[in-house]
Amino acid sequence: MNKAIDLVQPCTTMEDVRRNVNALDDVLVPLLVTRIGYMQQAARIKGDVGQVRDEARIEAIVQRVRERTVQEGGQPDVMEQVYRELMEACIAYEHQEFARQRSHSGSTEE
Repeated sequence: MNKAIDLVQPCTTMEDVRRNVNALDDVLVPLLVTRIGYMQQAARIKGDVGQVRDEARIEAIVQRVRERTVQEGGQPDVMEQVYRELMEACIAYEHQEFARQRSHSGSTEE
């Protein structure tokens, strides 16, 4: 089984590095947009603002991501940091969505 780390191309110049990073960003950005879109769904489904931040779920995601990162040959500490930042941004967005969706619930316009 190939690991993601094995897909890293050898680079001899910074232009090579940047070209490869840009290509990955072209894949990552749509995936992250989709992931963040699920926060709108979560904000709609959760019945109470206190449910937006779920510490047990955060830790479960961190553990899952760390394990997956090791399987792929990556650096679990770095990936944990990335995911914790991502989740904090998503939680903030979900709070905004939660409030926005409820502020429009009594309105006839959507």
